[in-house]
Amino acid sequence: MRTEKGSLIVISGPSGVGKSTVIAKAMEGLDNMVFSISATTRRPRPGEQDGVHYYFVTGEKFDSMIKNGELLEHAEYVGNHYGTPKAPIMENLERGVSVILDIEVQGAGQVKRSMPDSVSVFILPPSFKELEKRLRGRNQDSEEKIKGRLQTARQECGHAGEYDYIIVNDDVETAADELRSIIIAAGCMTKNRINTASDIFLEM
Repeated sequence: MRTEKGSLIVISGPSGVGKSTVIAKAMEGLDNMVFSISATTRRPRPGEQDGVHYYFVTGEKFDSMIKNGELLEHAEYVGNHYGTPKAPIMENLERGVSVILDIEVQGAGQVKRSMPDSVSVFILPPSFKELEKRLRGRNQDSEEKIKGRLQTARQECGHAGEYDYIIVNDDVETAADELRSIIIAAGCMTKNRINTASDIFLEM
């Protein structure tokens, strides 16, 4: 059954925890679901494409987006700025299409305050040692960057209790199944189907 209004699913977790993989697998087979593309001032990593993985913008452009109220949230993370364009999110929700946001803790807090009906999910690693192993295994960052990400990860994980749901990514398939269940449940919430339910009651 199609929902009358889309759900906003906000997902956070430390760098290297595997958010992108879990999200991609969870979205397989789900209808009326899109992934929000964030804007960032950081440089593209190998294989990343502008407009597909992120909107890669200059610092000046990012400042302009903030000034013009074009961002739902924005935050600084490890020396770079990230933000979520507002217009595509609102348009999709009104059309009954749910939206997944993969954003940092600071930005997630901003979204929850402005859109309290959003559903928040924090993805944890099975252990801090495993997280460090995954970060080093990517071979994308300098030692200094890795240490910075690990320090930030400790701070971020301390906010996990502020989220509606917690998923431990020990096994990708299991983590994806749990996230998919959360997404499906969000679409079944009364606020998203009350008009349809009312129509059914009128037929009784």
